[in-house]
Amino acid sequence: MTTSDIPEPPKITEEHFLDTGTGVEAETEVEDAPPEIARPWNPEQIRVNTKQFSLRNALDMIEDGSLELAPDFQRGIVWKPVQKSRLIESVLLQIPLPAFYFAEDTDGLMRVVDGLQRLSTIRDFVRGGDERGFELKGLEYLQSAVEGKRFEDLPAPWKRRIYNTQIVTNVIDPTTPSDVMYDIFKRINTGGTPLNAQEIRHCMSKERSRTILRVMTSTVEFNAATNNMGGHIRMNDREMALRFAAFWLMGTDGYAKYAAMDPFLQRTTIMLDNVKDVNDARVGDLHEAFRKAMVNAHLVFDEQAFRKWPLDSSGRNPINRALFEAWSITLAKYETEDLERRREAIVDAARFLMKNDYQYLEAITSSTGDVRRVMLRFDVTAQAAEAGK
Repeated sequence: MTTSDIPEPPKITEEHFLDTGTGVEAETEVEDAPPEIARPWNPEQIRVNTKQFSLRNALDMIEDGSLELAPDFQRGIVWKPVQKSRLIESVLLQIPLPAFYFAEDTDGLMRVVDGLQRLSTIRDFVRGGDERGFELKGLEYLQSAVEGKRFEDLPAPWKRRIYNTQIVTNVIDPTTPSDVMYDIFKRINTGGTPLNAQEIRHCMSKERSRTILRVMTSTVEFNAATNNMGGHIRMNDREMALRFAAFWLMGTDGYAKYAAMDPFLQRTTIMLDNVKDVNDARVGDLHEAFRKAMVNAHLVFDEQAFRKWPLDSSGRNPINRALFEAWSITLAKYETEDLERRREAIVDAARFLMKNDYQYLEAITSSTGDVRRVMLRFDVTAQAAEAGK
C-alpha cells in the first residue's frame, strides 16, 4: 500500500458527560465486530435475593459500615440541588422508589451498585452529609409545606414518613461468580445516567484495589503526563491505571486468555483486592513502574503523551486509552537517560505511525479490545520505542 492509498484517518471523538468533554477519546466498535467473548451462564450460579429495608434501617447500616456507598466515588456530585430535592419530595409523597441492587461479600458486607446516587442523596439530606444537610428547593407539589426546609426543620410526621419508607433491594449472593455479578450489573445499569464499566468495578471492588488505583492516579507524575486527569468525574483515570496494572501483571499473553477488556480488568481488580495474588511488595513494584512510565511518557511526548499526534498535526487531542496502555507499559522498561537521548527519534517514529500506518490507527481507534489489535499495537509501539538506537 502506498501513502496515497492510505484512507483518511478515523475521526477522533471525545467522550462527553453532561454536555462536557471528559478529555478522553471515545472507544468505538466496528459494526461487524464479533462479540467480545462467549461466557454462557449457569443459571444455578446466579443467586439474587429480594429484601425490603426501611430507609432508617438502610441509613443505620451505612453508618455502622455494613452497607457501603463506595468511598471516594465521584459521580454523586453531579446531581443538582433541584434533582436532590425532588427525590426527597418523591419520598415524602410516598412514590415508590425504583429497586436498588446491592452486592454482598462473604463477610456479609453489602455494597450499593445500582441506586448509589439516590441513597447518597437521602443520606446527605437526613444525616447531614454537608454538616446540616441541604435545603429543599424547586419542589413541584410540596412548596407550601417544606420548601426551603432541611431535615431537622421538618415536622415529626414528615420525618417519620421518610424513615419508614420501604425500599426494595435485590441482593446478589456472594456465591455468584464475580464475572457473572459484573455482567448482571451491566445489564440492569439503565438509570438516568448509567454507570460506566469502571464505575461498576469500583462499586463492586474492595478497599485494597480502590486504594492502589487512587494512589497511582494521585501522583504528580501521572497528573503531569495526563494534564491533571486524576480525580476524573467518570473514573477514567482509575481505568487507565487499572489497564496498566493488568498488562503489567499479566502481559499481552494474559490478555489473550480473556480475549476481552472487561473480564481482563475484572480479573485484575480481584487480584489487586487479594494480598495472596498481589502482595504488598508487588504493589510497591507496580507503583514504581507506573511512576517511571509516567515520568518517561512526559519526558518523551510532553503535553502530547497518550494522544493521537500524527505528522502535520499541531493540536492536542483527547487521551486515547489504547495508546495509554501500549506506551505506558513500553516506556516503563526504559531508563530515563536513554529516552532523553533518543526522544526526537521516538517522537518521529510514533507520529509517523499515526499518519501512515492504517492498521496501527485501527488498533488504537475501533474494536481496541480485539486480541489481534491489542497484540499489534503493543508490538508496533515497542518497535517505535527502539528508534534512534
